[in-house]
Amino acid sequence: QVQLVESGGGSVQAGGSLRLSCAASGRTVSSNAMGWFRQVPGKEREFVATISRNGLTYYTNSVKGRFTISKDNVKNTVDLQMNTLKPEDTAVYYCAASLRVGIVTTQTNYDYWGQGTQVTVSS
Repeated sequence: QVQLVESGGGSVQAGGSLRLSCAASGRTVSSNAMGWFRQVPGKEREFVATISRNGLTYYTNSVKGRFTISKDNVKNTVDLQMNTLKPEDTAVYYCAASLRVGIVTTQTNYDYWGQGTQVTVSS
């Protein structure tokens, strides 16, 4: 059974930084694509960032240059470093694991999800 547990969410002022971490068990992050998504109430969950099995990364345009996804194959974790945060980044952030190995941006191609962690950015 694959389990993903996010941590690191919280409240921060605009311009600040947060680092989210996702601890995986039951499957190693080195084997598959991993991703981060976010959702605000009343809206669909949207793609934020992904990292492939080989370490290639891809971001949605709104976070390019501000967010960085990385993984630690020894610790079996995937992190999302978020800098220069904006109020519009406020959302519940979800970690996801895919059985695919490349760049995966569509949520229907992810097979396992964490419970989510709240990020609130105040102006």
